[in-house]
Amino acid sequence: MPQIELNEVCLSYFTLKQETEALRDINLSIEPGEFISIVGPSGCGKSTLLSLISGMVKPTKGKVMIDGQEVSGTSPKVGYMLQHDHLFEWRDILSNLLVGAEIRKMDRKKAERKALELMERYGLGGFERHSPAQLSGGMRQRVALIRTLVTEPDIMLLDEPFSALDYQTRLTLSDEIFNIIKDQGKTAILVTHDISEAISMADRVMVMSKRPSTISSVYTMLFDEGAYLSPWKKREAGRYHVYFNAIWKELEGHVVSTG
Repeated sequence: MPQIELNEVCLSYFTLKQETEALRDINLSIEPGEFISIVGPSGCGKSTLLSLISGMVKPTKGKVMIDGQEVSGTSPKVGYMLQHDHLFEWRDILSNLLVGAEIRKMDRKKAERKALELMERYGLGGFERHSPAQLSGGMRQRVALIRTLVTEPDIMLLDEPFSALDYQTRLTLSDEIFNIIKDQGKTAILVTHDISEAISMADRVMVMSKRPSTISSVYTMLFDEGAYLSPWKKREAGRYHVYFNAIWKELEGHVVSTG
């Protein structure tokens, strides 16, 4: 059974003067453990799609389903990682890692053990009493990911989590985040403007059209070099440029067609 399903999902925004149709007839099915990337023109509603899956926004029409149940609000099954790390500068790293657990009223001792285990496992051991200001941008984003993992979600929503970082850090961190999510067996949806990032991290790339947005194409990432390549290795794979050029041309078509 698919872990996430969107069936004929539509979303409109209403004001006193007009109705603005943001999303139209979105159909989407994601299996447990899949890593999906979503790309599209600016303002097409990529982040809005994540808000629908998270339960923070309710569709105007259609259904959003997680594990066969209709989404009716936010769920502990879903974790959200944003563009900015939103670490509290007055709290040390360990205290920052426990914020989500505190909000969800999880057992503090259990959450702390989980946080320390994840820090050790993913290269942050010994930094628990440091302040966020003492960490690099890439390390801070790793902390933000671990903070989400401490709450033990099944699904990770990643809303442009690397866009505030320099290019070299983005390349390194995309490899690290990919490996952590796969290692933890999570289902992940990444929203990004970066086609390279989308291709290198995902099992499938979904392209959204201009507003009113729908999913115009789905590309399954298949490489002759193997099925379990790291993001870095995918960028070196033979079919990488084929996928890049196809997605680039499609996105360019959506932008040009706006006039």
